[in-house]
Amino acid sequence: MDGTELILKELSEATGLPGFEREVRDVIHRHCEAYASIEYDRLGSIICRKEGTARAPRVMLAGHMDEVGFITTFVTEKGLLRFQALGGWFDQVLLAQRVIVKTGRGDIPGIIGAKPPHLMIEEDRKKVVQIKDMFIDIGASSGEEAENLGVRPGDPIVPDSKFAVMANGKVLMGKAWDNRVGCALFMEVIRRLSSLQHPNTVYGVGTVQEEVGLRGATTSAHVVDPDVGFALEVDVSGGTPGIEEHEAPSRLGKGPAVSVYDGSMVPNARLRDMVFSVAKEASIPIQASYMARGGTDAGKIHLNKSGVPSLVIGVPSRYIHSHVGIINRDDFEAAAALVTAVVTRLDAARVADLTA
Repeated sequence: MDGTELILKELSEATGLPGFEREVRDVIHRHCEAYASIEYDRLGSIICRKEGTARAPRVMLAGHMDEVGFITTFVTEKGLLRFQALGGWFDQVLLAQRVIVKTGRGDIPGIIGAKPPHLMIEEDRKKVVQIKDMFIDIGASSGEEAENLGVRPGDPIVPDSKFAVMANGKVLMGKAWDNRVGCALFMEVIRRLSSLQHPNTVYGVGTVQEEVGLRGATTSAHVVDPDVGFALEVDVSGGTPGIEEHEAPSRLGKGPAVSVYDGSMVPNARLRDMVFSVAKEASIPIQASYMARGGTDAGKIHLNKSGVPSLVIGVPSRYIHSHVGIINRDDFEAAAALVTAVVTRLDAARVADLTA
């Protein structure tokens, strides 16, 4: 396992729900402090400033640190935990999955359960069980025992899933690619820029609470005050049964995806065209993508002050918002090369032309 895979493993296995991103933030700080000056906003987003040959333009590369998960809401008399989703989940992917309850006294393993199908009538067995009818079993026999173990309402609950390199050596499996891959991308770009000249100042930002309303992007953009913004993200990859080609155009192994539209932003057309042009010039494979619903941190960044030319660049991923997803290492490397190449071309004149 090389250095890049080790960082991806560390980021994937770190826990960081919305409002509980400290563990991920510490990983970013440790790896970036040699290349950048580091500060924070007051919600907890980490801002890694890499100065080039000019203080401006200010280029913001945002990857959100939080992952989807759950929060403990109630402990029953029988020691079972009721919970609320943090971020968007499809209820069908939850049952029988392992989780970790992060208590003040340490981690406690658990499993998501519900009424077993053996005790259901035929009609109910055909229905999707909803989160409100699920619970988490930590092996406690009573509420008192659960409390003695340190469990209390407000404790975050994270998927229990380990990183793995799949059989072909290029596909990487792990949790929270949405959006630890974006964090890994800005970290890698900053590392590459440490040996390159760039006519601007770059801010790699690990934002908080994206999954519950793009909140950290709002506050960190206020701190950075960017002239250009990029959300570095996953992209929903198609290519699996049940997904029409037009519904999810990007594919694993075909390069990074540039979003031409999502529910939170219509991207700056000149910036979009520039990225496609740079990709062609540098022989970097690239895909066009779109998302009819939902949005990214760019949805808030592009609205900062009087407006910021912004774009989303994503690494295709399968099975996001579940316990485990997969990405292709080649897509990550191509995305890092693309963002680095774009940043080195974003001088004052080029940025001024984006909104002229």
